Amino acid sequence: MKKTVLSVLSACLVMGAASGVSAAANPFSDVPADHWAYDAVAALVADGVIEGYGDGNYRGQQNITRYEMAQMVAKAMASSKGSAADKALVDKLATEFSVELNNLGVRVANLERNADVVKWSGEARYTYTSQRTEGKNGKTTDSTSEAFLLRLEPKAKVNNNWNVHARLDTSLDVREDTTDNVSLKRLWVQGNYKNFNVKLGRIPDTTNYDKNLMFFTQFSGIEVNFGKNVKVQARAGRINKDNLRYDESLKRATGRKVNEDVAAIQSLAVTVNPGKLSLTGAYYHFKSRMFKDAFYSKGADEEHAHIWEGAATYRFDKNVSLTGAYMQNTAADYYNRSGVLHLAYKGANKLQQGSWGAYVSYRHQGGNTSMYPSCDGAFYNTKGIEVSAQYTILPNVQAKAIYFRGKQLENDRKAEKLFGRVEYWF
Repeated sequence: MKKTVLSVLSACLVMGAASGVSAAANPFSDVPADHWAYDAVAALVADGVIEGYGDGNYRGQQNITRYEMAQMVAKAMASSKGSAADKALVDKLATEFSVELNNLGVRVANLERNADVVKWSGEARYTYTSQRTEGKNGKTTDSTSEAFLLRLEPKAKVNNNWNVHARLDTSLDVREDTTDNVSLKRLWVQGNYKNFNVKLGRIPDTTNYDKNLMFFTQFSGIEVNFGKNVKVQARAGRINKDNLRYDESLKRATGRKVNEDVAAIQSLAVTVNPGKLSLTGAYYHFKSRMFKDAFYSKGADEEHAHIWEGAATYRFDKNVSLTGAYMQNTAADYYNRSGVLHLAYKGANKLQQGSWGAYVSYRHQGGNTSMYPSCDGAFYNTKGIEVSAQYTILPNVQAKAIYFRGKQLENDRKAEKLFGRVEYWF
């Protein structure tokens, strides 16, 4: 394995190094922080096509309204600067913000006539994973995987406020030469209003800040986001155990599977951004018979999870940020806390060739608190150090490498993981 690990790590580091992590609040406003338009505007700013806000700054980490974005697009449409690729990017932005541009008096009727009702985006990626764990008897278990994934994400416009979103995935296991059927991972309707956003259906499940300790998955239900200076996120629904990872350690510890497939979930998160500091507080409640086991509580009759989380990010400047977070499940007696300390430098912009970033973090991920943590390095019910680097090889093509070394919480034995990925967005 050492030879394989060294060769893969070397290849990943040649292609580029790891990703700075933006732990800033995602306000879920008119234009969310993960919207493709953020990267598009950043690329046009870098090329000198537009100059951002009226003060000449592009505040890419801050909340932005669709009208503010449309104003920047209008400036780009009037500019004579830029390459053919820049002009194509401006046209794409003009189509996205056509309603707002028309309200500003900028006519894009021709683009509107040519725009499809359904817009398709997606990604193709190759992932290599090598994981090593040590058992109670000292025996080491190695597992490696290589997989290609194709993801399609259609978006259909209903009217000026409502859209329908979906995510379709299919994968190829290189080692086994097998393919999965196309699966519908997410399907939801979304309404966007000023300082208000609602999602209904099988929706993305993540909290108001990036690299959170709880979730990076999906659930069926409703999510409401509202507020301007103080962002509030409320959710309710049901989540399948396949979108949790509780079952994995339970089977190892007790030899039994969970006795229920779904859990009811409610959560509330509040985020504020005073200057360079971002603060998030969250509460999660689960109810399921899957928790009625001695692995979870000493009384072995608890079917609730009450999980509290606090997180803070401080941005020293445009390149350096520090995030700390802590989470505790007050209903569990085992693996009932999680924490992370995360130092990030720069960040790879997927539209900007040659951009790069790196981070180092310490993660403690208790299995009864971090039930599906949003990271590719440290894994379920482990603790240790994670280092990563990311590099943009070409516009919309990135490579990243992650190395994690630590211990398993259930037996205090070694845990190690090497993760490499190349992604292409379209």
